[in-house]
Amino acid sequence: MSRDRSLDIAVTGVHARLPGVTDLDDWWAATLAGRVLTTRLDRADLLAAGVPAALVDDPDYVPARGHLADADRFDHTLLRVSARDAELMDPQHRLMLETAWAALEDAGTAGPAAAEHTTGVYASGSGSGYLRAMLANGPLDPLTLDQALHGTEPDFVASLISYKLGLTGPALGVQTACSSSLVGVHLAVQALLAGECDQAVVVAAGIDFPQAGHLHVPGGIQSVSGNCRPFDAAADGVVAGSGVVAVVLRRLADALDDGPEPYGVLLGTAVNNDGAAKAGYYAPSVTGQEAVIRAALASADVGGESIGYLEAHATGTRVGDPIEWAAASAALTTAGARPGQVAVGALKAAIGHLDSASGLAGLVRALWVVREGVVPPVAGFTALNPLLEADGSPLYVPTEAAAWSGPQPRRAGVSSFGIGGTNAHVIVEQPPAAPAVPPRPERERLVVLSAADGAALTRTAARLAEHLHRAGPDLADVAYTLAAGRAALPERLAVTGRTAAEVADRLTGDAGALRGRAPVDGPAPVVYLLPGQGTQQPGMAAPLAGALPGFADHLDECLAAFDAELSARLRRALHDPDAPADELAATALAQPALFAVGYAAGRALTALGVAPAALVGHSLGELTAACLAGTFGLADAARFVAARGRAMQDCPPGAMLALGCDPDTARDLLAETGAELAVATVNSADGCTVAGAVEEVRRFADRLGDRVFHRVLRTSHAFHSALVEPALPALDRALDGVRAHPPAVPYASNLTGRLVQPGEPVDARSYVAQARRPVRFADALADTMARLPGCVAVEVGPGRVLTGLAEAAGLPAVPLCPLRTDRPEGEVLAALGTLWTWGQPVPAGLLGGADGRLAHLPGYAFGGRRWLAPEATPPAARAPADRAVADRAVSGRADTDPAVGERAGVDRPQRSGAGGPDPAVLVPKLWAEVLGHTDLADDSDFFALGGDSLLITQLARRVHEELGLRVPLREMLAGRTLGRQTAVVRDALRRDRARPES
Repeated sequence: MSRDRSLDIAVTGVHARLPGVTDLDDWWAATLAGRVLTTRLDRADLLAAGVPAALVDDPDYVPARGHLADADRFDHTLLRVSARDAELMDPQHRLMLETAWAALEDAGTAGPAAAEHTTGVYASGSGSGYLRAMLANGPLDPLTLDQALHGTEPDFVASLISYKLGLTGPALGVQTACSSSLVGVHLAVQALLAGECDQAVVVAAGIDFPQAGHLHVPGGIQSVSGNCRPFDAAADGVVAGSGVVAVVLRRLADALDDGPEPYGVLLGTAVNNDGAAKAGYYAPSVTGQEAVIRAALASADVGGESIGYLEAHATGTRVGDPIEWAAASAALTTAGARPGQVAVGALKAAIGHLDSASGLAGLVRALWVVREGVVPPVAGFTALNPLLEADGSPLYVPTEAAAWSGPQPRRAGVSSFGIGGTNAHVIVEQPPAAPAVPPRPERERLVVLSAADGAALTRTAARLAEHLHRAGPDLADVAYTLAAGRAALPERLAVTGRTAAEVADRLTGDAGALRGRAPVDGPAPVVYLLPGQGTQQPGMAAPLAGALPGFADHLDECLAAFDAELSARLRRALHDPDAPADELAATALAQPALFAVGYAAGRALTALGVAPAALVGHSLGELTAACLAGTFGLADAARFVAARGRAMQDCPPGAMLALGCDPDTARDLLAETGAELAVATVNSADGCTVAGAVEEVRRFADRLGDRVFHRVLRTSHAFHSALVEPALPALDRALDGVRAHPPAVPYASNLTGRLVQPGEPVDARSYVAQARRPVRFADALADTMARLPGCVAVEVGPGRVLTGLAEAAGLPAVPLCPLRTDRPEGEVLAALGTLWTWGQPVPAGLLGGADGRLAHLPGYAFGGRRWLAPEATPPAARAPADRAVADRAVSGRADTDPAVGERAGVDRPQRSGAGGPDPAVLVPKLWAEVLGHTDLADDSDFFALGGDSLLITQLARRVHEELGLRVPLREMLAGRTLGRQTAVVRDALRRDRARPES
C-alpha cells in the first residue's frame, strides 16, 4: 500500500559553514574519509582571543574545539548593515544572515523570487558570548546597550533575517538548547502543512565567543582527551564546535513543480519533552527519546523496517550514549526494524557539538547519506562501548564508507535532544527521481551574475566558472537559475555562450565579460536610436527573432500592414541571409525593411520593460520613432514608408559623402571648390554629409584631397538634397487622410533638431519637408541629453552607426544588432546583457534560459572584513589608541567604529564658539560615527547604508550633544539623504538662533 505523499516536505536549499572545511563538497569528502575536523588550539591564539592565562595554563584545560574559520567576517554591504551595527552584532547573527541568503540562493528563491513566496523563518542561536564579553569589559551607555542587545539576543534574529531578505511569513526564534534547530524544522513543517507559509528557512548557529577550549570537570560531560567519540569504548565526553546551517523547505508537490531537484524529503517530524520521568533536569530519558522516535515514524506513516540509517544526537558521554542507544533500539525494533539493519551516524565525532545548530547539521548529513546512497563511518571510532546493548539491536556503527545496503527507498532518522528534555526526531527519504528532460538545443545563452561590490563579483564569477568546468551542467538551467532565482545586485556581469565551458572561460577571461553597475537611484532613462537607410543587410531580422522575446510576433504584425506582394518580399529579405543584397539595397525595399525591424525591435524591448524615455531617429528612422511614439498608427506609417521608398527609388541617382568637419566648414569648402552639393545631414559636432549628383560628389572628393577626412557612403541616392524633390508630390499625396497625433513619448524632429513633447501637435505634412531638408541629428541628440541627464541609448535596429555618434557625444550607447558577425544572436543577447549591467529592467530569465529549470549552483562569494567591537576586545589585546577609542565608546562620547574616528583621520567637529560647528561639517562626521561610512556624498542615503529608525534617534541625540539643539525626528526620517538631513539641522539651528531670548 503506497503512502499518501501530500504531506511530504522537500528540502530545496542547503548552506552550511562547518569546522575544518571550505564548503559542503569538502565536508562530504572528509565525512566519507572519516576525518576528525576538530582543532587543537594554540596557546598564543587563545591568549589573544581573551582566554585568561591562568585558565589556559590550568592542567585541566582542554584546548580543543571544532573551530570555524573566519567566523568574525561579515559582508555588511550586501546585507545593508551599518558598520557600527555590524561590529556590535553577534557573529552568530551575522553568519545566520549570510547563510539564510545562501540557502535561498541554492533553492533558487533569492531576491525578487522570494517575493513570489510567503517565506517563514525559524532561527536558533546559542547564548551570546559576544554580549557577555562586551559587558565584562565595562558598562555600556544605554543607547549602545540597546543596539548591542538587538544584535546579540536570539529574540531578534528571525525577524532581522525576514527584514533584510524581504521575507513575509512567520518569523520565530526557536530556543530549546541543543535541539533548537531540529525543533525549528518541526515547526516549519507544521507551518507549511497548515498553510501559514509556502516556503520556510530554518537557520541556526552555534558559535561561542571566543572560540576556545573548555575546562574539564571530573564527572562532567566535556571530554578530558579533547576527542568526541560517540558510542565508543574510549568515549569520555563532548567537544564543542562552531558552525551555522540553513535549509529551505517547501511542500513536495510545489517543489517538484517549479523548484530545483530536492536534496531529500521530510516524511514526518515529532517533538516532545521528557517531563519529570528522569533522574534530574540535565539527565536524558529513555522513555522520552523512544517516544519521540515512535511519534516521528507514525507521523511519516512508515515502519522501522524501512529505516536504514540513524543520525544520532551522539554526544559521546558515558550516560547519554547508552540511553540514546537503548531508546533508539527499542523504538525501531518495536516498529519492525531487524537486528543490524540501521547504520548509526554521529556528526559530532568529526566537528564537535554545534549546540543550537547541531540538529540541523545532523539533518544535512542524513540528507547527503540518503541522496548519495553512501553510509559514512563514525570519525575516529575505535571499538563499541561495552555499555551498549548490541545483541539484537537494529543499530550498528559503521567503521568505513560503504554503499547503502539498507531498505529501499533510502530512509533515515535524525535525532536531536536538548538539555531539559525537549526531544526532536525527523524521518527523511532520498529525493524522488528527477524527471527525464529532453535534450535542449545548443544555442546562445545569456548568463548574468551580480554582487554588492566588484571584488565579490569577481570571486563569485570565479567560483561559478570552476563549477561549470567541473560539473558541466545544462547551460539553459544555469542561465535560468542565475536570472530568475538570484537577487539583482548593483555590481553586474553578463556573458553569452553556447556551452557551459565557453561561459566558464568568458566569466574569468579578459574578453567576453560585460561588467557594469546599476545606478543607486534606479535605472537611467533609455533613448531609442532608430537608424536610417544604409544599415540594411539580408537576414537582419533573424538574430532578433532568435534572441529577442516578442520580436517575431511584432514583426509579423508590422509586415501584415504592408500589401501582400511587398510583405512577401520583405519576409524573405529579412529572414534569409542569402537573399540578394542588391535587391535589399534598393530604396523601395530597404526603407520598409528597416522600418519593420526598428518597429518590431522597439515594441519588443518596450514589452520586456526597457521602455523609451525618448526616441531619436535618423532620416527614415524618425518615421519609425514617430510610429513607436504614437504619432502615427502602424497602418498609416507602413503605407507612408512604402510610398516614400517607391518615390525616392524613382528619383535621379545620386551620392553622399561623409565629412569629418562641422557643417559650417563643409559649406565653406563647398563654396571654395564651387561644388554644387548641399549639406544633407549634421550628425555630430565634427561630422556631417553632403549630397548631390554622383559625378559632382566624386569631383568634390578629389578636390578635398587630405584636407578633411571624407568617405563616400554606400547609397544610390542623394537623400535630403535637391535630387529628391521629384518625390515630394508623391509623399504629399501619400499623406492624404493620414492624421498625426500628439506623441505619447518624446521623439526627435530631424527638421528642428529638438524633441517633440507629449501632447504637442504634429503636422503630418511636415514629413514631406523632412525628406528634403537636412537631418539635424546632432542637435536632436544634444536636446535629448539636455532634457534627460544621465540617459543611456540603445540602437534599435541593425548596425552601430548611431551608437558611434552617441558615444562621441558622451552618451553611453549599445547597438542591439551589429552587423557582420559570425554569432549574431549572441550579439543581440550581449546587447541586452549590457543593458542589464547598466541596471535596466531586462528580465534576463527570458533571455537564453527560458526553457531551463532551477538548479543548485554555487552562491554568493561572501568576503566581508573582520569585525570586532572595541567593547568586546580583550583589554590586554588592545593597542593604546584602540583602548582610547573603546573607552570613549563605553562612555558614549566618541567614534565607536574602528573604521572611523581617529584611526581613519576623522576628527570630532570642534565647537566654534557660541555658534557650534557648521552643520555641513558636523552631520557628515556624525553619519560616519553612527553608520561607520566615511565615503559620503550629498545624495548618500542613510537607510541604504544600513541606517534605521534607532540609528536616526542616536544621530539626533549626537546633534543635540554637539549643538544643544533638538532636531525634529520626523524631518530627519523623511530627509534620508545626507544633504537633506544637513538642511534639516541647518534650518533647526537657524530657527533656534532666531528665537527671542527670555
